[in-house]
Amino acid sequence: MGFNKVVAGAAEAIKDIQDGAVLMLGGFGLCGIPENCINALVAKGVKNLTCISNNAGVDDFGIGLMLQTRQVKKMISSYVGENAEFERQLLSGELEVELIPQGTLASRCLAAAYGFPVVPTPAGVGTEVAAGKEVRNYNGKDYLMEAAFEADFAIVKAWKGDTLGNIIFNKTARNFNQVMAMAGKTTIVEVEELVQPGELDPNFIHVPGIYVHRIFQGSNYEKRIEQRTVRK
Repeated sequence: MGFNKVVAGAAEAIKDIQDGAVLMLGGFGLCGIPENCINALVAKGVKNLTCISNNAGVDDFGIGLMLQTRQVKKMISSYVGENAEFERQLLSGELEVELIPQGTLASRCLAAAYGFPVVPTPAGVGTEVAAGKEVRNYNGKDYLMEAAFEADFAIVKAWKGDTLGNIIFNKTARNFNQVMAMAGKTTIVEVEELVQPGELDPNFIHVPGIYVHRIFQGSNYEKRIEQRTVRK
């Protein structure tokens, strides 16, 4: 693979994503989503995707664009309340949905990153979340054995990165991007600013390049705000 992880752009970065792939997609709401890669996936037209993401974007932006084109077979998320097309597909049976607690979503990403097959959590014990899952008791308390995610690709957005794949996120845009960047079998990163090795302060790198397989400088970021509330 070499030390230089740079690819020409989004289309090149996602070129080997095939129908039926399992994707992790970073972001929280519309904050820190990989806009360029999502647009490239829509243009490529891959179908039957399983998408692991905190949420499903909105109707005309983010993962919502892939829902419009019927490219997503299954969503694994913790919140999906801002997307009318998502709701329609769910209620009509067109879309398979697995809703899991937000902390469990993060923990299953971390388990994949660290090489753990499962992670024990009390979240969801005694609820429908526990259906079909093993429960173990430790020190008198029940825990669900939640399996680590197995994602073919992790697709994330960062603020700055270098050609070796070291990346830095900007404030809350770190969200799920950081854990997902470490958890995919192949990690694709789009950045706002791509620099040369040595230009990033190593004390502030959030994900080291060892986890990153492809990186490119994105463009035309909209950075939409999902719900804007201002004082009267």
